[in-house]
Amino acid sequence: MTGGIVTVASGVMNPLIGKLTALMGDEYKKFKGVKKQASFLQKELSAMNAALKKLELMDDELDPTVKDWRDHVREMSYDMENCIDDFMRQSRADDAKGSFIKNTARRIKKMRERLRIAHRMKELKTLAIEANARRQRYMVDDWKPASGSLVVDPRLRAVYQDADSLIGIDGPREEVVTRLMDTQNKLKVVSIVGFGGLGKTTLAKHVYDKIGSQFDCKAFFSVSQRPDMSELLNNLQYKLGMKKPDTSHTRKVDDIIEELRQHLKNNRYLIVVDDVWDESAWNIIKCVFPEEGNGSRVIVTTRVEVVAGAACQNDREGIYKLEPLSEENSRMLLVNRVFGSGHGCPPQFEQVMTAILKKCHGLPLAIITIGSLLASQDRSRKGWESIRDSLGAHSATNPSLEEMKSILNLSYMHLPAYLRACFLYLGMYVEDYEISRDDLVRQWIAEGLVGNLQGRDMEDVGRNYFNELINRSMIQSCETECGEVLSCKVHDIMLDLILSKCAKDNFLSVAYNYEDMARLHASKYKVRRLSVSSMASGGATYGPTIGVNLSQVRSFTLLGKSMPPLVLFKYLRVIRIDQGSTQRDEEILDLSAISQLFQLRYLYVWGLRFVQLPAELQGLLYLQTLHIDSPLDSIPSDIDHLSHLSYLYLHTYNCNHRLLPEWISNMKSLNSLTMSVGWGTGQSELNGMNGIIGLGELTNLTDLTISLYSLEKPELDALACSIGKLCNLKSLQLSGFQTEIHNQMGSLSNPFQHIEKIDVRVLNFCRVPIWIGGLHCLRLLDLRVEETSTEDFRLLGELPSLVKLKFRPSRIPEERAILGTGLFPVLEYFEFWTDEDAMAYLGFEAGAIPNLQTLSLQNRKWGGGTPVGMEHLLRLRKIKLWRVDSGDATIASVFRNALSVHPNRPSVEHFL
Repeated sequence: MTGGIVTVASGVMNPLIGKLTALMGDEYKKFKGVKKQASFLQKELSAMNAALKKLELMDDELDPTVKDWRDHVREMSYDMENCIDDFMRQSRADDAKGSFIKNTARRIKKMRERLRIAHRMKELKTLAIEANARRQRYMVDDWKPASGSLVVDPRLRAVYQDADSLIGIDGPREEVVTRLMDTQNKLKVVSIVGFGGLGKTTLAKHVYDKIGSQFDCKAFFSVSQRPDMSELLNNLQYKLGMKKPDTSHTRKVDDIIEELRQHLKNNRYLIVVDDVWDESAWNIIKCVFPEEGNGSRVIVTTRVEVVAGAACQNDREGIYKLEPLSEENSRMLLVNRVFGSGHGCPPQFEQVMTAILKKCHGLPLAIITIGSLLASQDRSRKGWESIRDSLGAHSATNPSLEEMKSILNLSYMHLPAYLRACFLYLGMYVEDYEISRDDLVRQWIAEGLVGNLQGRDMEDVGRNYFNELINRSMIQSCETECGEVLSCKVHDIMLDLILSKCAKDNFLSVAYNYEDMARLHASKYKVRRLSVSSMASGGATYGPTIGVNLSQVRSFTLLGKSMPPLVLFKYLRVIRIDQGSTQRDEEILDLSAISQLFQLRYLYVWGLRFVQLPAELQGLLYLQTLHIDSPLDSIPSDIDHLSHLSYLYLHTYNCNHRLLPEWISNMKSLNSLTMSVGWGTGQSELNGMNGIIGLGELTNLTDLTISLYSLEKPELDALACSIGKLCNLKSLQLSGFQTEIHNQMGSLSNPFQHIEKIDVRVLNFCRVPIWIGGLHCLRLLDLRVEETSTEDFRLLGELPSLVKLKFRPSRIPEERAILGTGLFPVLEYFEFWTDEDAMAYLGFEAGAIPNLQTLSLQNRKWGGGTPVGMEHLLRLRKIKLWRVDSGDATIASVFRNALSVHPNRPSVEHFL
């Protein structure tokens, strides 16, 4: 693919032009006539590509004839690239060696294939000539693109992280709490009902957080439009802390319900059932909740009033209808979003802001979205007026789903061109799916949606794209760590917008059942990207006529069990299979034909089924990502020949490997490696040790995750020595079962100068290693030591970038450790776990840990005291107390009393 900015249009055209350029090179000079045809097509397509880029930002303004031309060029480009891929694959097959008979048969087959390709290229050449003639006839080049692209204000996330949910929430929260917490002991259900985007989930979460401590057990879970009840109820069991259910066989919903009822009947519970779409789903879910007369409570959020009534048994007092924000709260939310909390709106923007707010109708999602858009614009009245006018007169009516889409569509239209294709790709995921940032970025790269800008690392560029979408409120953050968003979800209304855009541009297609597949087969466009969810509506199946559609698919996502045969595919770049965790099927997921997918860049499998890979992967010349988080019987023998592989994640617990395989040293292209080491049989100790030693040769690694299982000391020392040679590491995680104290990791010499994350709690060091004090980029540290001292705290406290520390000493000295002024300058999260009395050991001077927000303490010997000087932790908001085995339930109240004069009144949570 050519470098530079990648848009929806160029995401199709750029790879094609790049391959035409390759055909003009020396590698293909032996094929007569190819260079001439490639040169001609390159010129034709380059002219069309320039026109497509001009049209990129004018989608809703285009004349129908211009749209038709654009769509035709897009589909022609897909077909042309497929044809060239066929030719390139065939040319590589020509170089294969074999017997005379095999070579003769191959020549005959090759001749037929070349004739077919030549005929097809001739057809496409004619289409290209006609398309360019139409471009000139329609005067496509005369259309003017929208001006300017948007720059995300980097302060947005930090400034507004709390404002979104707090504006106007106090009144509704107290009202719902009042309805819930009356004096009656019978089970009570309160429904929060309202339009999508009003903040029902936010309100429910605030109520849940406020009253949750009054209940024995609690859970907050979402339902979505097409819930798999077995998966849903298993998730509820997990959230309630029940023992993980047996997933080795299919479990009936009735059995799971009975288990939940038995668990809940002896507890006073609070459960939030978020986003219920229909009565049938509620009628199953409600069976979980036993009526024991102990004051248990359930909160239901829904957009459907019929569902709200059914949940409350039509008790009017139990239905809380959430209304849009008041004019005052709407204004405050928008001002905070654009100018920051505590600031006012400049007079020159007042009139325009009032008009914009009128069109948002008090919908928080719309206000947040438009606020992000305004904050990313130049501060000019003309720019604000342009946004006001773009909302259109049709937004002046009462709120509706289509109105919300129109407001969200404005945000899409203001996305920079390079973000649009990445944003639309989120349509491959179903509603409420938690999407991993790094995994999503790898898919974007495999699809060619991330530009190769000025030699920058493409994963860094992709993460910047992701962060821009977060800052613009296009996606919602989920898991965060040290200020980074690691995963996201897509608001369901936003997902509706994405899918409508994808359908119009034939970017991707979604199917839930056979009828959906048949509808796609009948479409005038070929399916290029396909997401199939067999977790819903009984699952999708594949009839005999569907194979023609699948043959053109470039990206395939399966959420469920109905995997189509790989022989139906031909041009796949991306395969992502998520089969869930509710059961293990007897059959094996057979991916042995995967090596035939010449263009494959990305393969991801997650689930409980065993996976069968081919014995060799020699056909996968372009594979970049191989992620198999499923039981794997064997590893392909030539995996180390994958020269483009940069990310490798293998579930090797069941493989025939005791130690790291010897071939690992050949995989010099790897940037990220996740494997297990230990347990199993079948390798000689020498070969296994060679693999561990060979790990030290992978100096391009930036991310290393290894699960350790009962290694002997020589093996562990060799592993530590190899890890110490990985000078470019940014993240090191060692997990599993290993408690070796005297290991070589403690005596490394100035390793990891660029490292940002170290999680080695699986190892037990004698003391804090001296070399940790030199890690100036370190942001997260999880460390276990045999004993500690004040000097250790000073060494750690002087780390300038440390944001999160989990420190686990087995023994602590008798003298108190007083953390002094200036230590831990940016630390926000401090976890201190020990078997001794941590409360009596820790103390804080004024000015120590000035940014600490969460303090987590665990010990088994509580002497009744609290750490000295907690009042000096001026930004402290939360204290977590874990596993205090004294049996004294007063520990939380002791801490609350000690913090009664603290200006923030931190919350105190006690976990047994």
